[in-house]
Amino acid sequence: MAVIQLNDDGISVKGCSHIYAPRGQAGEYSPLAANPYRGCGHKCAYCYVPRVTKQDRGEFNAGAVARGGYLDQLKRDAVKYQLAGITEQVMLSFTSDVYNPTDMTLTRPSLEIIQQHGLAICTLTKGGTRALADIDLFRTDRDAFASTMTSLDDRFSQKWESGAALPGDRIAALKAFHGKGIFTWVSLEPTIDVEASLSIVDATHEFVDLYKVGRVNYLPITKTEDWRDYTLRMIDKLSALGKRHYIKKDLQPFLPTGYHNPLRVPQHH
Repeated sequence: MAVIQLNDDGISVKGCSHIYAPRGQAGEYSPLAANPYRGCGHKCAYCYVPRVTKQDRGEFNAGAVARGGYLDQLKRDAVKYQLAGITEQVMLSFTSDVYNPTDMTLTRPSLEIIQQHGLAICTLTKGGTRALADIDLFRTDRDAFASTMTSLDDRFSQKWESGAALPGDRIAALKAFHGKGIFTWVSLEPTIDVEASLSIVDATHEFVDLYKVGRVNYLPITKTEDWRDYTLRMIDKLSALGKRHYIKKDLQPFLPTGYHNPLRVPQHH
């Protein structure tokens, strides 16, 4: 039997590409990740993925396309992680959305393969209640469900994320997973409107266990917003509500000296 070797990060397995350790801003979200699709279909105007992966934005926005031979390769990687004794959560996904509006054929089997080989799952989505198709797979003591939210206003969402589930639908999904005892979290990145992000916390804190807070990049607001004021207002609100949170690196320069801001919070009950 081949010797399983880990990369220098101590968690990802050498020779694996379908289960991998994300880097940069993505690495702040999860120790491991998997991406079953190319393209998405949520048509988010702020999406960085086409820029990073050098895909045509029009083609990317046209819809998700299942990656050829994906499940076989995912299983080969998962076997190696199991042999290495790695049991961390694998997040789906960074370069697409597994609950996209065009193709979810690989979503459930991918989650099942990951779980069957001793790993945990986490999904980060703007697909709202489309995720309820797989709610039965999520385990209270291992797994997590997350949603990216930018506003509570439908018109705002339709302007910036025209193919994504509306805010109320995403909230309904969070409530459903929370009701099943699943750990839930919300990504407040990108923050396109400061007041909108603060309002999201007010509206969701009763059924959300963790918030991950970032800013927006590559837009005019990136240079004009008072990010220090936003960061301080956000941590005051989250602290007053007793909600766990992580402030991403772009906003960390504005944290009070010595502020407790752990990168990895256990994302399960």
